[in-house]
Parts: sequence; structure tokens; C-alpha cells
Amino acid sequence: MELIDAPAVAASIAGLAWTIDSGALVKVVRRDDFAGALRFVNAVGELAESAGHHPDVDIRWGTVTLRLSTHSLGGITDADVDLARRIDDLA
Repeated sequence: MELIDAPAVAASIAGLAWTIDSGALVKVVRRDDFAGALRFVNAVGELAESAGHHPDVDIRWGTVTLRLSTHSLGGITDADVDLARRIDDLA
């Protein structure tokens, strides 16, 4: 696994609901309440476990912020982009 350069990252997430911030893919998802946000986080957790790749998760009442990067390499890899695509299918 290797890092993807910035232009390749931008191209790979075109059409996805993610942004790039400080070497990570970032997605903010809003739900009507805490229970909805928690259901979304649990669904993301199942995808992450099956992929063996895990986002940083911040949950605040009805808002969930996900950050995907490959910490061991210090940036974005294909594993992050692949998981981002799978998470977009949930949202």
C-alpha cells in the first residue's frame, strides 16, 4: 500500500461526498437525532471491520464527522478511497 498524490486523490473522490483536509478524507453526515447518528456510526463500523480499515469518528448529537487516512503512512491510500465509496452507499 502506498500514498496517493493530491491530484490522484481529487480524481478518485470526484462524485463522492467527501472533502480533503490535512491529508485525510472528511465527510460530515447529519441525522435527525442522536439515535440516527448512532445507527449510521454502527453501520460504518461494520463496513470498517469488514475492510480492516477504520475511520476516525466524531459523533455529536445528530452530526457525525468521519476522517479517513492511513495513519501508518501519514496520508490517503486506496484503502481510504475504497472505504469512502462504501460509506457513501450508506449515506
